[in-house]
Formats: sequence, C-alpha cells, structure tokens
Amino acid sequence: MVSRAVKAGAGVKGARRPEVRLPSLEPYEGGELEPDGDYDGLLFSELDLVGQDGGGARFMDCALTGCAVDETRLHHARVLDCVLTGMRGVGTDLGAATFRDVEVVDARLGGVQLHGAVLERVVFRGGKIDYLNLREARIRDVVFEGCVLVEPDFGGARLERVEFVDCVLKGADFSGVSLTDVDLRRAAEVSFARGVDRLAGAVISPAQLLDLAGVFAAEVGVRVVGVEV
Repeated sequence: MVSRAVKAGAGVKGARRPEVRLPSLEPYEGGELEPDGDYDGLLFSELDLVGQDGGGARFMDCALTGCAVDETRLHHARVLDCVLTGMRGVGTDLGAATFRDVEVVDARLGGVQLHGAVLERVVFRGGKIDYLNLREARIRDVVFEGCVLVEPDFGGARLERVEFVDCVLKGADFSGVSLTDVDLRRAAEVSFARGVDRLAGAVISPAQLLDLAGVFAAEVGVRVVGVEV
C-alpha cells in the first residue's frame, strides 16, 4: 500500500497528498449556483459560472471541468473530495473557503481570492495562477506541482508540510508567514518580492542559496561590491 506521505528528504516531513476517488457522477442541470447550496456527486462540465453567487455552498465528491469562474462568488464555500480541472477566470472569490482532499489541475486563473482560506491535502498541478491571494490562510499538506505562480501573496499565512515541485514561484510575498517543513528544493524557479526574512522553517537547495544570496545580503544590509583591480 502506498503511503499518503511524500518522502521529501531527511529531516523534512513531506506533504500528505489527497486520495480522491470520485463516485459515478450525475451531470449538473440545476441552473445558477445558489448561496449555501448543497452539491453532492455532481459533474459541472464546461459551464459558464461567471458572476454567480455560491457563497457558503458545499461541494462534495464533485468534478468541475472546463468551467468559467470570472467574478464567481464562492466565499466561505466548502470544497471536499473534489477534482477541479481546467478552471479559468479572473477575480474568483474563494475567501475563507475550505478545500480538503482536492485536486486542482491545469487552472488558468488571475486574482483569485483565497485569503483566510483553509487548505488541507490539496494538490495544484499544472496551469498558471496570477496574483493568488492566500493572505492569512492556513495551508497544510499542500503541493504545488508543475504550475506557475506569478506574484502569489502568502502574507500572514501559516504553511505546514508544503512542497513546491517543478513549480515556478515568481515574486512571492512571504511577509509575516509562519513556515514548518516547507520544501522549496525541487522548485523550478524561486524569487521573492518580500518576506525573505521569514524563511525560517523552509528548506532550500545549495543552488537556490546561491541564487538568493543577493536577496539575503540586502535583507541584512550587506552591500556586495566587486573589488577593482
């Protein structure tokens, strides 16, 4: 039997990945999303959910495939044991949502609001997310794999057992974060806009240390100037 824990290396606890086993799904034919709606065992396929309000809704054992979610309001939604594939949109509001045992695959999103959210056993695989807002979120057992994150904001978030695997992390804001067993060693690219002083609890590779040397030096006020010969 394969363990749910990913071996991240000596002294580093790996993330526990979700094991999503969806039942036979029924196509969703219920019209627009409803606030506090209850959606169980449904397939949302290629639907236009733009601007709809599903705040407080619960999605359990569902698949959302190729759905447009521009300005869709899912504040305080609960997404449990679900697979979200090919979602696209700008300004989706998932503030204070709960994601547990979820796979997010090939998302194309911008300005997604996940501030104050709870993410547990979640994999983001492939795709690109610009300006992801995870401020004050609680992120545990989460893997960002093969995706591109442009200027994600983790400000004030708590990350525990989080892995970045073949992932591009550009201009990340780690201001005020709390990190435990956060593994950046296998990231394809890492750069920080703010919060490099908060990396205690993270693990990086020797090559990444060299890449970030200038940032670390600037953080402690060290100027790096070559000697003229």
